[in-house]
This record gives sequence, C-alpha cells and structure tokens, in this order.
Amino acid sequence: MRRAGRRGRQAQEERPMENGVGQEPGVPEPPPAEGTSAPRPPRARPRLVFRTQLAHGSPTGRIEGFTNVKELYGKIAEVFGISPTEILFCTLNTHKVDMQKLLGGQIGLEDFIFAHVRGETKEVEVTKTEDALGLTITDNGAGYAFIKRIKEGSIINRIQAVCVGDSIEAINDHTIVGCRHYEVARMLRELPRAQPFTLRLVQPKKAFDMIGQRTRSSSKCPPEGRVSSGKETLRLRAQGPATLQEGPSAVEEEAARRVDDLLESYMGIRDCELAATMVEMAKCSPSAAALACAVDSVLGEFAFPQEFVAEVWAAVCSPRGGQE
Repeated sequence: MRRAGRRGRQAQEERPMENGVGQEPGVPEPPPAEGTSAPRPPRARPRLVFRTQLAHGSPTGRIEGFTNVKELYGKIAEVFGISPTEILFCTLNTHKVDMQKLLGGQIGLEDFIFAHVRGETKEVEVTKTEDALGLTITDNGAGYAFIKRIKEGSIINRIQAVCVGDSIEAINDHTIVGCRHYEVARMLRELPRAQPFTLRLVQPKKAFDMIGQRTRSSSKCPPEGRVSSGKETLRLRAQGPATLQEGPSAVEEEAARRVDDLLESYMGIRDCELAATMVEMAKCSPSAAALACAVDSVLGEFAFPQEFVAEVWAAVCSPRGGQE
C-alpha cells in the first residue's frame, strides 16, 4: 500500500502545474486577502517575427530579436549576407523611396520592412546664393544622414542630380558619416554664401521600376502618420529595451506632426521619433519652463532655441495657440 501511495504522489508531481505557478493538482488556491484582488498571471510576450526584403529586389527574409534600429539593421544584414553599413534606411510596406513610409521608432506588428542599400556615389557642386538650400535632413539612427525633403524652387531643387533619399556622405571632402541630422543641417547652414562647395552623395540602389524617377517632397506634404495607427506596435528606443504598446491616437499623431513641423522650421530636420519623444515630455510638463528643463537634461545636445521649446509646449498642451 505504501509503494502504491508513493507512485501516486510521483504521478502527481510529474503532471504539469496548473497555470504554470507550481500548485499541486487538486489543491485549491487560497482566497485573496480581504480588500485585495487575485493576482493576474503575467502576460507572455509574443514572439515577434518581421518579414523583410531588400528594396531593389531579394527573397523574403524573417528577422526577430532586435531592440533598436542598429540591431534591426544588423539582423537584416545577417539575413541577406551584407554589411549593416550598406543599409541607408528602411521603409514600411513599400519598396519605393517614400518618405511618408520611412521607418522611425515604431513598427506595426504586421508591417513589411524594406531595406534600401547603397547604390551609386555622385558628387555635385553647389553655390549657396541664399541662406537656405531648401533641404530637410533626417537620419537613419545608425550613422547616415539623408535628404528627406527638397523644397520646390530652392537652390537644391534646381540641381537635377540631387534626389530625396540620397545619403550625404561628405561636405567638401569632410566625411559626415556618424553625424546626427541636426549636426549636418547646422554644417550646411553655416556654409558661407557665394562660395561653391561639394556634396558627396550616395543614392539608394534602385529596382528596375524605380530607375529614372526623382522623388520630391514639397513643403506641403500630407501628415506623416505611422503606418499602423490604432494597432499594437513595437517601439524602438535609443536606450533601453523595445516595448510593445498601442499605436498613437489621432490626437497624439497630430501633436507629433506639429512638433515635426517645428523641427523642420527651426532646425532643418524631420524626425518622427524625436517628435514623439518631445510630445511625451511636453504632456508631463506643467509649463513651457518645465519642458525646457526636461529637454535640456535629456536632449541637451540638440541645443534647441527657447522659442522652439515654448512652441512645442504650446503645440502639445495648448494647440489652439495659447502659450504660457
């Protein structure tokens, strides 16, 4: 009888524990203490696998296990047997150089990632006859700054060889690889007028159906809404792990668009992830002065003008125009 009892206990021990919490079968859970609710089992993080292709044409690969843009590029490079430095930028759900579909800090769980790699290198000579060249700069988060917009009627607009999506590799033979977008924009602003300078550009490798096209973004582009608005997204962060969260609401998207417009107006850059970060900071700031302190502590390297920070706070917290 004792031996049978031991076998019975052993069989119970080998059964899977209910709910994964290690409770013996048949023993009811103790009731929660009075005034407290029963603990909810932790939500298991789903395995996130994304499909990817090279934008100029390739088989479909699958990537997972990345937490920021650099790691994402590394995973794509590993799948296709290329160097991560070959990737200029990525677009979501289109192989075309479409700046409205540029991969930023969030990826919808159903999004298809297209990687645009280095193509031909070209050099152009530019004479700065006006203070503004008509370029808007962004970067890929991994060391390459590239052209996101070309203003109609501007100096750059008149140079047919320069296209949206071109990476700026050097200014007057001074390499800028590794510089952030705001640093490149500042270098271009500080170039003297009436003095020619040289831009070395790298264009994305083109698929057959893209050869010959010159994509332009006018100053009146449609809002840069994220592809998977209203759905769960993977939020990539420069520091810390990636997180799953709901996509931005329409109000949050509009606030981020306003801030991105201000970035372009004041700094000559567009950066949807930076704009989203500043929206979050502004929502937690009771005043423009408080936002300025938060921005200085977290984003001090940008050296944002005080007027810019005040307009950001007004755009997010007082969108009808009232400023503190």
